[in-house]
Amino acid sequence: MPNQSNAISIERFPTSVTKVLFETIKIGIIKSNLIAMIAGLSMATFVHHISFFDKIGNILLALIGSSLVIGAAGIFNNLYDRDIDSIMKRTKNRPTVSGIIDVWSGLIMGIWIAVGGLVALFMASPLSAVFGFLGLFLYVVPYTMWTKRRTVYNTEVGSLSGAMPPLIGWAAISPDVLHPGAIALFLLMVIWQMPHFYAIAIRRMEEYRAANIPMLPVAKGIRRTYLQMNVYLVALLLCSILFWSFNPYIAIANAILSLGWLILSINGYRKKQEDKWARSMFIFSLNHITVILLMIVCYSIGAPLL
Repeated sequence: MPNQSNAISIERFPTSVTKVLFETIKIGIIKSNLIAMIAGLSMATFVHHISFFDKIGNILLALIGSSLVIGAAGIFNNLYDRDIDSIMKRTKNRPTVSGIIDVWSGLIMGIWIAVGGLVALFMASPLSAVFGFLGLFLYVVPYTMWTKRRTVYNTEVGSLSGAMPPLIGWAAISPDVLHPGAIALFLLMVIWQMPHFYAIAIRRMEEYRAANIPMLPVAKGIRRTYLQMNVYLVALLLCSILFWSFNPYIAIANAILSLGWLILSINGYRKKQEDKWARSMFIFSLNHITVILLMIVCYSIGAPLL
């Protein structure tokens, strides 16, 4: 008979098992990363003149594998961060904090999901599995277990993991991951994540401070975060050049959105309260990446049909 402290508490179980599962695997992060993965595989089919129907098996396996691997990363992150999650308002009700999901149950679930995801990615393409494992490893070990609690550069380390999904998608279609299109997507995701997560860090600054997490605004102040954010926004603007050979309109769209984001940063910082400025930056970041990734997907799928 299992020890009561190590079992999933039925009495504390919420009305929806699905809700518990989705909170544990971080379903929102899975959805957002899948868009980037689909953008990678869509672009690869376009540039290599491959029909979606010819690679439908690879595509389905990439979708399943990516979802499982990202979900496993979320589980491991939740388990390791139980102590700090209990302090922060937005995370204190996670199942791993409340005890609905205990450590051993979470570990077993995470391991099985990770293995299943990597197997699915391997069946799609061994290179996809390599990028899937790399994303999982970077998120769990260098980010969650090491830099997140030790250095202001935790966001940079975490961004490398967040930039793996488009490479997973690309590799499921073609091994040519050094193609300029794949590199452009990778750099787009790396750079975009910096101002996006800095905005979150500013909005949740006091929570991070209470949890003793050295996010940039906590350790160096908002002024330093603002300046560093603008540097990355300029880099994001310059990144537009890399998309020109793929599609000039997407390159222009990224340039316009990045410039608009930079202007919003400068004007908003001067005219708005810090929390309102950070919120507007966060909302703009979501719109920016959604528009660009959907443009890539729509163009890659639609252009061959014209």
